[in-house]
Amino acid sequence: MNREDTVSQALAMNASDADSAAASKAALKESRDSLHILDLQDIPLQSTALQRSRLLKNMQLKGIVEVFSGDSTGSGQISPDHLNKYLQWEEAGEHPDQTLIHRLARLNSYDVYSLRIELRHLDIAVNNVEALRLSDDKRGELNDYMTSFTKPLVAQVFGAADNKLNDFDQLVDLFQQANKEEAIKNLRLFAEKLQIELMEVPLFLEEYGDVFLSLAYFKNHLDKIVPRVVSLLDTSERLQRNMQLKADPRFMTTCKYLDKSLNDLITSITGRFESFDRHSAGMWENITAESFRRVRDLVTSQHTTIGGTLCGLSVKMQGWDEKFAGVADDSAIVRRAEYLMGEMRQGIDKIVAIEAAGPKNSDMN
Repeated sequence: MNREDTVSQALAMNASDADSAAASKAALKESRDSLHILDLQDIPLQSTALQRSRLLKNMQLKGIVEVFSGDSTGSGQISPDHLNKYLQWEEAGEHPDQTLIHRLARLNSYDVYSLRIELRHLDIAVNNVEALRLSDDKRGELNDYMTSFTKPLVAQVFGAADNKLNDFDQLVDLFQQANKEEAIKNLRLFAEKLQIELMEVPLFLEEYGDVFLSLAYFKNHLDKIVPRVVSLLDTSERLQRNMQLKADPRFMTTCKYLDKSLNDLITSITGRFESFDRHSAGMWENITAESFRRVRDLVTSQHTTIGGTLCGLSVKMQGWDEKFAGVADDSAIVRRAEYLMGEMRQGIDKIVAIEAAGPKNSDMN
């Protein structure tokens, strides 16, 4: 059986799996909440086979097309360069879908916030705007992170004592449905502070919630990544004390590069969040529409930088964890060293470049 037949069967399997509503819903939720997965069903492609596929970031941080995935089948992946061959596109020049996939493959992250910006830059309109929103489950998972952003709003309108809301959607509903005389009065004062009309308050809240939900989303990923990076660096330090590896200059050079790069990346991106915290706290000292816009612009201007950095780190840590899951820390020394010099080392410079190209932390203070 040739490769074209194999891929054709894979695509058929993919289509069969798509008939399962539960499997399809779970896969779509995973991609919407992920940093490194882009479900192609809402991208305006001509090929229905491609619309049943996904783009993934691999360990080299390159975008590849996954045509099928399953516990028994594994993951069937194709380079965007080979789509014309595998899908037997025979027309002259590059197929429009291949051109579009190439452009998407070059993006640094597939999180919904980066995609909103990047797809607009590429003049690509998705078929369903919900594709660029986090799932309800993920939004619920971020409630604890959102508390620090909802408290100031509640204090402004209802007073600090009335602060028993569980999530931001409840807060929006409370503002929209406020019918108490005191609440209406405070809403008017709030609108005056913002220099907007009373009827514009719900729209402001929607935008406010989305901006700070993005911070909660990225902070959630950062909090998951940092301990894994620290663990990796601890492993690197132990390996560098091994007598055999210590005598390998290539290994020692790789470790020094990884140690510095990963430490610098975590320090820089943590500094971005510290700056966001300072600016958002300062915003409430004299809340106006303008002060909110400044914070909003500060946050959104860094979505692609933060998304790209966290995506790269997440993929690297996931690859490391999967490779050595269940393996004792003091075993597989040679395999760990080879992995650090190979899979882990490749692409780190790309993450460093993404972070370096973003706004400087010194410019945000």
